Parts: sequence; C-alpha cells; structure tokens
Amino acid sequence: MAISTVNRLIALFDTAFQGLSAQVGMAESERLAVLVHHAMNAKTRAYHTTAHVFDMCETPAPRQLLAAMFHDVVYYQLDAGFPATTAHLLHDVAHKVDGRLVLQPLPPDDRTLALCMAIFNFRPGQVLPLYGGMNEFLSAVMAARLLEPYLSAADLLAVVACIEATIAFRPPAADGQTAMEALALRVETQARAMGLAAHQTANAAYVDQVMADAVMLGNRDVSGFAQTDPAVFLSSTWLLIDESNAPLATPGVYSLQQYRRALTRMTIFLANLDPNTIFQHYKAEPSPEAVAQLGATAHANLRFSCDFLEAKVTSVAIIEALALCTGGDCPISMFLGDIHCSYGKPDRVEDFLPDAPAAKVVHDELLRVLEKGRATESKNELTSSPLTAFVYRHMGHQGTQQAFRNAKHMFEGHLAPQAFLQTLDRDMVRPILQACARIALSRSAALQTLETML
Repeated sequence: MAISTVNRLIALFDTAFQGLSAQVGMAESERLAVLVHHAMNAKTRAYHTTAHVFDMCETPAPRQLLAAMFHDVVYYQLDAGFPATTAHLLHDVAHKVDGRLVLQPLPPDDRTLALCMAIFNFRPGQVLPLYGGMNEFLSAVMAARLLEPYLSAADLLAVVACIEATIAFRPPAADGQTAMEALALRVETQARAMGLAAHQTANAAYVDQVMADAVMLGNRDVSGFAQTDPAVFLSSTWLLIDESNAPLATPGVYSLQQYRRALTRMTIFLANLDPNTIFQHYKAEPSPEAVAQLGATAHANLRFSCDFLEAKVTSVAIIEALALCTGGDCPISMFLGDIHCSYGKPDRVEDFLPDAPAAKVVHDELLRVLEKGRATESKNELTSSPLTAFVYRHMGHQGTQQAFRNAKHMFEGHLAPQAFLQTLDRDMVRPILQACARIALSRSAALQTLETML
C-alpha cells in the first residue's frame, strides 16, 4: 500500500535531516512537508508537482533530497505569485515593477539572502530573469530561510548550490566557461568567505563534493530528455504543454487556434533547444562518455517530439482551415467532439473516418505513438491521436512535413485557408470534411458547400 503524498514528503524530510545529523523533530519535518505539499499541488500545475519532486528524490544523498523538495516550490508566473502559505518569506526579496520582479536592497544583516544572491550571481536592483533562474532563486531563498535554523553553513550553502544547478538549458559563456564551472567558483568563494574549510585542499574537496551533488540533481531534473522510450519523453512534454497554456485547462472549451498555438510554441521551443546544453557536467561527473550518450539520446527525443508535434499541428491546421472557411475559429470540440462526457461515450470525428491507406513511407515509431498513444494520460486531451494518424498514413512522413510548411504559411496569413486545403490530397481532405460535418451540426451545410469547391 502506498502512503499519502504528504506523509511521503514528511518521511523524506526526516531522512534528509537524519542524513545530515541535524537535530530536527518530526513536527518540524511535518511543517516543512505541508508547506511543500501545498505549493506543489496548485491547480495550475501539471508537470511541476509532487510527482516530479518524488522523481527527483530517487537518491539517498541528503543535500540533494532537501534541494529536490524545494527546487520548484516557487513558480511565480504559473501560480500567479508566491505560494500563499510562504509568501511572507519572499515579500521583502523582490517587488513587482512594470510587470517584472525586481530584487530589493539587501539588508546588511541578512546573511541567508546574501548567500543566495552570491550563489545565483544576482544583485539588488536587477530584474529577475524569467527563464534564467527567477523561480529557482526564489525557491532557494525560501528553502534557505526555512532550513537555516537546522543546517550547518556548509550544508545550507550546498542546498542552495544544488537548487541553482537546476536552472536549465544554459550554454557555455563566450569564453567557454560552463554554468557548472561558474557555479563552482561562486561556491568556492562563499566557502572561503564563510570559513568552511581550514585550508585550500579541504576547501577544494568541499567544492567538488557540493558540485557532484549539484550536477547530479540538475541532470536528474532534465532526465526525461534521456528517456529511451520517446513516448515517455513525449508524455512529459505534454504535461508541460498543459501546464504552460492556461486555456487548455478547460477541455473542449479552448478553440482550435488556441490549441494550435500551444502546440506551435512547444514545437518552436524544442526545435531551438541545443541537446548539448541540456545535461551539465563538472570535472568527471558525469564521465565524458556518459555526457555524450545523454546528448545523443536527447537529440533523438527532440527530433521525435518535433516530428510528432509537427504532425499534430498539421492535422489541427486542416480542421482550423475547415472552420475558417465555414464561419471562423470555434471551440475545438465543435469540430472534433468532446474528450470526455458525463452522459455517455461522446461522438468523435475519428468515429466517422474510414481506414487510411498504408502505402506511404512513415516512421514506424511515430505512427505507433500516434495510434497507440503517449505513455501518460493527459486530462486535457486524448492520449492517442487518431486524426493525426489518419493524416500521417495518408501523406507519409515527407508529405506531412511539406503540409506542415504550408500550414505555417496559412498561420502567417500568406496562404488562404481554402488555398491551404487545396494543396492537400482531396481524397484525404474529403473524408475529414465529411466526418466533421457529422460532428459540427451548425457548420454541416457550409462544410458540404465547401466540399464542392475543393
């Protein structure tokens, strides 16, 4: 039998404190666990939840455990502010100015905040970078202020450094210095300033130990990119799509264009990611061979996900074009049907599609995921993609990629919706149009008229 989420967090806190020989009672572990539990289970979250925390806690290393439980506790733009139960810990750290968070002056006696600023290389008065460590920094400040009464200075510094290492997708600087090399220098400077080691050799050993923890935690945070099953990686990607697009939280209500734009944004993000900047290393952690393998797997997952998303966007573009030609954008469920229904099995557009031909060249694994589904359910969409599979089988891999390029011209206003439809095989568009006419009752006549014009 599985214990409850909050009790599992309590046990992890207790384990971490015992591992550091910190004298912390179970009541305090409970208090900290409840704070993390509350922050990580906001309704706005789909990926950055306690499930992700537990994935990060697959280690006996106590510093990593504490950092893992706190590293995403603040997600400012997603949660529309600081966590309600711990906002008092952050109100003096940053204020909102013209829609951006600006670091406030550093009180002279606030050594904990000073430590966090030094490790993150932030300065009072600067705008916190939205995708360059803002949430990680605020999470680290919260962690440090809550843990400071119980941890040694060496352990507190290490936890803050581990959280800093979870800032993702950082390329080397112009001089070739990596993010982990820069972090190691800041850890070394702070350790020396705090008198954590009696001599230089001991200080170097401490820095290496901290960086080993930091690199392992940072790489575990992006370990999904190293999944050998692309369907598993795709599931994590889908949770991020759900989480980062508020309109998709209401299945069936969001429009065709809202859905297509969400998919397009994720496609662009993944296409622009450099697989060589996803996994970090410091000295021999991990080994050069391991880093190379991680990068190669990440590259394959990125390519697969982009192919999948481009195919999805292409199929949605066909439906969007049908909608635009017959009255305009509309709720996606109006053309495709509901995902769930409280009073019976809903009619879906794929229920009225014929079998697709299998003559074109396709990528077998991509077709399998389209037809069989991603590894994890999404509350906002079907796990499988039967309409996209129908389109993909009809056009093949190269044909789908060409249709995706044409769809982008339509999105940009360079190609009219009807003209886009006319670039496609009529024998594929016609059954899709007819299936939509069975679902979209108010557009049925207009769709039938459109069919005569294609």
